[in-house]
Amino acid sequence: MFDSNIRTVVVVGAQWGDEGKGKLVDVLAERADWVVRYQGGANAGHTVHIGDRSFVLHQVPSGILHGGVRCAIGNGVVLDPETLFHEIDGLVAKGVDVEGRLYVSERAHLVLPYHKVMDKASAASKEIGTTGRGIGPAYEDKSARRGVRVLDLRWPERLREQVTRGVAHANARLEASGSDHRASVDDTMALLEQLAPRLLAVADDVSLCVHTAIKSGAAVLLEGAQGSLLDVDHGTYPFVTSSNTTAGGAATGVGIGPRAIHAALGVVKAYTTRVGNGPLPTEFDEPLQTQVRTLGNEFGATTGRARRCGWFDDVVVRYAARVNGLTGLAVTKLDVLDTLDRIAICTAYEVDGERYTEFPADVALLDRAVPVLEWHDGWKADTTTARTLEDLPSAARKYLDRMESLIDVPIAYVSVGTRRDQIIEGRTVGA
Repeated sequence: MFDSNIRTVVVVGAQWGDEGKGKLVDVLAERADWVVRYQGGANAGHTVHIGDRSFVLHQVPSGILHGGVRCAIGNGVVLDPETLFHEIDGLVAKGVDVEGRLYVSERAHLVLPYHKVMDKASAASKEIGTTGRGIGPAYEDKSARRGVRVLDLRWPERLREQVTRGVAHANARLEASGSDHRASVDDTMALLEQLAPRLLAVADDVSLCVHTAIKSGAAVLLEGAQGSLLDVDHGTYPFVTSSNTTAGGAATGVGIGPRAIHAALGVVKAYTTRVGNGPLPTEFDEPLQTQVRTLGNEFGATTGRARRCGWFDDVVVRYAARVNGLTGLAVTKLDVLDTLDRIAICTAYEVDGERYTEFPADVALLDRAVPVLEWHDGWKADTTTARTLEDLPSAARKYLDRMESLIDVPIAYVSVGTRRDQIIEGRTVGA
């Protein structure tokens, strides 16, 4: 992926999240100098398997599992400091060296306890199917200019004023929702005072750090959370997250110019999944739903919720390729399809007698969409030991070739298992 012309790469999910971005970042991080998270919060869950050990990372970038790689959390992230340090302590307990390798943007906004209570009490959040981790309310406070940033912990008097405003707003919302819970200024301040020394010790101007690294010729990976179809502007609104998950969010979420990004790698499953409510045009019926969910272990790393599964949706991924400017694809979980007799690709939607080949913005149309399916023979063979494209069964190669031709983006990687070594390098990716 990295060469003399490609030094800064953004890795994005090109479906509804859970595509396997953590594994791809882990694989690419071996050749990187920096890995930087640019949006989202503790609602993300990237699972990386190394040997017989599994690491679930929520806020710490996946590159932390490679010694010598520097990791940063950008200003576009809403940071849960309690969860962050719990995650760091868990990594250290497993022998991962974190000291001096993790930087947190001083401009990042904090997810505070009252954000989580508000999230869980919100009827709208329940309807949309959020994780209840306080992400939406934290981004809302950020946009309303009443948020608390990491750098505010340096100034206790100003911090108390900001927390007082945040708590007053939270309690008004909780009372209006009929919740019995109430936030406390003193309790919130006590927590922040406890966390401040440790958080300020890793706080830095991440924008400047990454800019300097790029200018020096360092290899930089920009890591997103969720997927393109959950982008607050470009996703299936309102069934979306509260941030820009697409590649454009990488520049603003880290604090670099768009010209500093040389390539965009889109990660997709060989089929489609999503968690929570919202449209999924290619969703399986039973018993195939349970079969694929079980084969793929499709349960959320953060919430444990069962993911909804469906056929690969070319309409979705072509749209994601366009809004992200994808220069390459990474296809994950090809092995999950090994036992299926027939496999389909959705190439268009039929809505009320009209055919749509481009992804519509209106979820009401998607709710009525009937997928137009193109059927392919299954390969009925084990792909988990393949390490080159030539090792794959011919039917699997044909399936990948068809995906590539429909999307018009080269496939750079194919994952055939959960382990770090179960990866196939495909075509060279350039800008």
